[in-house]
Amino acid sequence: MSPADLDPLDVEILGLVAGGHTTDVVARRLGLSERTVRRRLRAVADHLEVGSTIEAVVHAVRAGLI
Repeated sequence: MSPADLDPLDVEILGLVAGGHTTDVVARRLGLSERTVRRRLRAVADHLEVGSTIEAVVHAVRAGLI
């Protein structure tokens, strides 16, 4: 799967995580629940066929999304 297929909100979440923010901080900044942020990060990792949030962030960085 391609990182270009990601929802803009998911890209924003990945960017915040890449910037060192915790899921709690990301949730507060975006007006979401922490559970929603964790769920979306898991869905992104699944979409990109990687095993972790860190791998998803690396994938997005390499693709030039963040």
